[in-house]
Amino acid sequence: MSYQVLARKWRPHNFTEVVGQEHVVKSLMNALQHDRLHHAYLFTGTRGVGKTTIARILAKAINCENLQDFNPCGVCSVCCDLDEGRFLDLIEVDAASRTKVEDTRDLLDNAQYAPNQGRYKVYLIDEVHMLSGHSFNALLKTLEEPPPHVKFLLATTDPHKIPVTVLSRCLQFNLKRLLPGQIFTQMEFILQQESIEAESGALKLLSRAADGSMRDGLSLLDQAIVYGNGKVGTEDVNMMLGTVAQQPVENILTALAEGDAVAILDKINEIANLTPDFSDVLQQILQVLHRIALLQQIPGAIDHDFDAEMIAALAAKYTPEDVQLYYQIGLVGQRDLDLAPDPRSGFEMVMLRMLTFRPAGTVSAPVKPAQIRQPNVKTQAQPAYEPAATQQSAVVVENSPSETVAQNQDTNWMEMVAAMKISGLTRELAHNCILENINDTVCTLILDPGHKQLRSARTEENLQKALQAYRKAPLKLVITTEKTTIDTPAVQLTKQREDKQQAAVDAINSDENVQTLKEHLGARVMPGTIEPI
Repeated sequence: MSYQVLARKWRPHNFTEVVGQEHVVKSLMNALQHDRLHHAYLFTGTRGVGKTTIARILAKAINCENLQDFNPCGVCSVCCDLDEGRFLDLIEVDAASRTKVEDTRDLLDNAQYAPNQGRYKVYLIDEVHMLSGHSFNALLKTLEEPPPHVKFLLATTDPHKIPVTVLSRCLQFNLKRLLPGQIFTQMEFILQQESIEAESGALKLLSRAADGSMRDGLSLLDQAIVYGNGKVGTEDVNMMLGTVAQQPVENILTALAEGDAVAILDKINEIANLTPDFSDVLQQILQVLHRIALLQQIPGAIDHDFDAEMIAALAAKYTPEDVQLYYQIGLVGQRDLDLAPDPRSGFEMVMLRMLTFRPAGTVSAPVKPAQIRQPNVKTQAQPAYEPAATQQSAVVVENSPSETVAQNQDTNWMEMVAAMKISGLTRELAHNCILENINDTVCTLILDPGHKQLRSARTEENLQKALQAYRKAPLKLVITTEKTTIDTPAVQLTKQREDKQQAAVDAINSDENVQTLKEHLGARVMPGTIEPI
């Protein structure tokens, strides 16, 4: 029965161990270094981000007998007594249970006496916003002119309830909500030290469910370890949290980008077998759409996320306008989900609404190639690929030699990409480039500015290795970003899919049997149900 929960066992004991609050730690260590300690500190932030922990570390540091780089040493009598909860000069008070003015007066009556063990007598008041108005008034005078041997450390989750007269006498530090990546890294470290097996996907789910709180994350991790009988697995965490993993959400958004209603409904049916909370699934979709919009407007905005590659791949499939539209539909759908006959049908209607309200002719590529003037071009060049019906009625135009060569190279580039057998974000980058020049020493590609978020050191390195293996030569990859009138392989593939789809629709509409059914039985073809074979 001596087991100690992870949140307590791995609570930081010095500034170096604190996760995600570098701005606070740096300020406090600088104050210790230059001996510029304020008499009253106020730590604010949501639950489980380290307010009380940092206050205890500061109380330990200002009384430590042997600071190590302005960090508590952890071995002197002061540090040991404080860690064990028997340091007489640390008076820790829970304001939520001692709100009366009499309690505050009794507490401050002893402030005039010198400390017993350390250099300073430290008053740590947790949830200070719970004090009554009279208690704040009693505290005010002592806060303004405290004895030289007294320090006040206040912590609260709601600083707006603290009187401004108290706030003005404190040095305030606002602690940040922790990022999922920071919680994920700390969980990995703790499990390695505890010799507990864990799947990366499970830790990612727990990191998101922690909602910015390290303590909540470690409490969920404790629960997951017990639920998984000593192991942390993705499937167990899904069942424990009542959520679905990120992969179904990615598949749904991929099918949405392709306008594939059948794939979306199939995926919803798979999710329904897990008895999930569809409101939570919709919330995950909204979170992904939000991060896609961020990436499209600010490349590099999600570089530190642990699923940045998945977001970048989805961002290449959507236009910014579609992302905004789907986000708004999802928000309204989440509000109306409780009004649906059942959560699944409400969720299905939200996804079908996204499909229905897609602008006509929307394609997967987020940005269409811009039309720019090319030197030595007598007339506007045709695209590298056109539907057969368009080619029959097209007027023959004269292309410049340079553009003809570029088109031939672009066709070869599409075949090269297929032969290299690359996948993921690397393939998306290659599909959205055109080949300008290639030899045994260098390969020059042109990337459309609308897809510059696909560039990263990893994708360029993977593409260069694939090219070297394909050409069997140590060539160097050079990628320039500029507008071009030539269709990239991605645009060509999109056009091919659209042509196949249109050909299938035309074939159905011109079929004699279908025409007979329409004329004699009033039949009609349901939109979106025709697929090419």
